[in-house]
Amino acid sequence: MQTALVIILLLAILAGAVFVGHYGWVSAGDVAMPAWGWLMMGLGIFFTLAIGGGLLIFYSSRAGYDEAPQIEYDDETEDGSESQSTARSRTVLPISSRRNSKRRGDKQQQDTATRIRA
Repeated sequence: MQTALVIILLLAILAGAVFVGHYGWVSAGDVAMPAWGWLMMGLGIFFTLAIGGGLLIFYSSRAGYDEAPQIEYDDETEDGSESQSTARSRTVLPISSRRNSKRRGDKQQQDTATRIRA
């Protein structure tokens, strides 16, 4: 429900921005924009999207959102096979979470990991 409200709010803001932009464009009348104006507007749009996309990719890679999850088993026997009690319980942690928790020596990341029941 909360997600639907956020989507509706964002769509309302988008509709308002489109309305104001259209009203401003139409109310200007017969003002012609020269070719260099169109070029500059196109370059502005291009570089805005390029820089925004680059920042999104940079943030995503630094936060670990684009890394595949790694399955860690809770208990293993000496030969590397799973014991019967832990065969059904697995902990899934992204690589960056494992790296950060090992670096900080913090067990909280591992304690709040998602449990998957097979």
